[in-house]
Amino acid sequence: MTEQTGIPRRSALRVGLLGTGVLASGVLGAGQAAALLRTGRPTLTHGVQSGDVGARSAIVWTRADKPSRMIVEVSRDPSFRRARRLRGPFLTPDTGGTGKLRVPALPPGTELHYRVTAEALDGRSASAPLTGRLRTAPVGRQDVRLVWSGDVAGQGWGINPEIGGMTAYAAMAGRAPDLFLHNGDTVYADGPLRETVELPDGRTWRNLVTPEKAKVAETLDDYRGQFAYNLLDENVRAFAAAVPSYVQWDDHEVVNNWYPGEILDLPQYTEKRVDVLAARALRAFHEWHPVDTRAAVDGRVYRSFGYGRHVEVFVLDMRSYKDANDADRTGHGSVLGRRQASWLVRELARSTATWKIIQADLPVGLVVPDGQHIEGVANGLPGAPGGRESELVWVLRELARRRVRNVVWLTADVHYTAAHHYSPERAAIADFDPFWEFVSGPLNAGAFGPNALDPTFGPRVEFTHAPPAANTSPMDGYQHFGELNVDGASGELTVDLRDGTGASLWATTLRPRHR
Repeated sequence: MTEQTGIPRRSALRVGLLGTGVLASGVLGAGQAAALLRTGRPTLTHGVQSGDVGARSAIVWTRADKPSRMIVEVSRDPSFRRARRLRGPFLTPDTGGTGKLRVPALPPGTELHYRVTAEALDGRSASAPLTGRLRTAPVGRQDVRLVWSGDVAGQGWGINPEIGGMTAYAAMAGRAPDLFLHNGDTVYADGPLRETVELPDGRTWRNLVTPEKAKVAETLDDYRGQFAYNLLDENVRAFAAAVPSYVQWDDHEVVNNWYPGEILDLPQYTEKRVDVLAARALRAFHEWHPVDTRAAVDGRVYRSFGYGRHVEVFVLDMRSYKDANDADRTGHGSVLGRRQASWLVRELARSTATWKIIQADLPVGLVVPDGQHIEGVANGLPGAPGGRESELVWVLRELARRRVRNVVWLTADVHYTAAHHYSPERAAIADFDPFWEFVSGPLNAGAFGPNALDPTFGPRVEFTHAPPAANTSPMDGYQHFGELNVDGASGELTVDLRDGTGASLWATTLRPRHR
């Protein structure tokens, strides 16, 4: 069965040529049209991905090297017998050749196989197919496993074929998770790569380098090239084809430590306006990730997904609405913005899931500096909350007032792994409930840490694993991801902090509290 989705067939030619320049005036000559239709058999160049999966639908993504139409088949059977066939969007230069389709009417809690091809505009040929698999969200009390991390190809450490590429992705795949939460810094658009890096002990790190990764990103195509780069790694492609993701962004998708309205004072940038760069980066981010903009509350990044009776994930955007890093640290600051903060409290209070998982791109209590200023939430000052902490304390107080239980914060960002417990007994304020924050990263970047903890919310370090020196290379370990396992019968949540090989470094089991 073929299902028609997206653009009607009569619009195929015109839409298929968007972005090529020949439609600038809205008129296409017959010779030009014929030439484009003779572009030959398309190829899917960067694999397939799935994401923003729910109980009855999921996003499927791909990219083709020629104008073509995305075709998706879905089946319970890996042989694709009795497969549903859906006609997806046109893959055109207007989106850098990328496209994604929300596949509807799926059975909940089911492992499904999908197959993607790109059909030439003349209908005479199609790409070789690529396959993937996903599990839709359950609706009952099933077991759930998810992994999380962030920070990919940063600080000069890109794809090194000599060590097998980005091997932490293979380790995550070996855990067979239902979901991957990507906590941001999905790329380092501000961090050019060199072909070789000499290590302190005399070894040499060798990077695969593309033209876009040899400079800082400024144009839309530069940013597209940043996202394309990671998918050159076979570990990343294999993982993306096997595990659905919920993806958010942080700062390095644009430029280090950015905030809205910032004007750069960096000689390597010809475009100094961060708002211009951020708009280009966000477009490329959405083009290259299986993110459903319709699911995002404001069409950008923040959104939520239920995953069975026990889990709901709340994906934050702590980048687009923050105030300046040099703002007053003692007044009222912003990191979520009023609208997102209100949404978060409201939706957490409405949630019936046992565990409310907050997917955060910045840590709560770790001090993250920006030179002499502050990049993160914590202001680095003892005493009452100030700056961006003032917004977060409103969220925590409202959750306590509304008796919202079992909230867990997950983040990456600081390039090491840690477990933090926050309690009003140790804090500068008393009217919030204790909670856990788990930190885990990087996936393939320089390792750093540990950072200082701000005392405002009463944090206590339960575990940390950090390198002996700043910017330790992935060759020396200290790559990390985290894993959550929710027991369907009891609702208990087990947390493992793992290294880049998948070995568990520390674990704890949390029992749910009831209202």
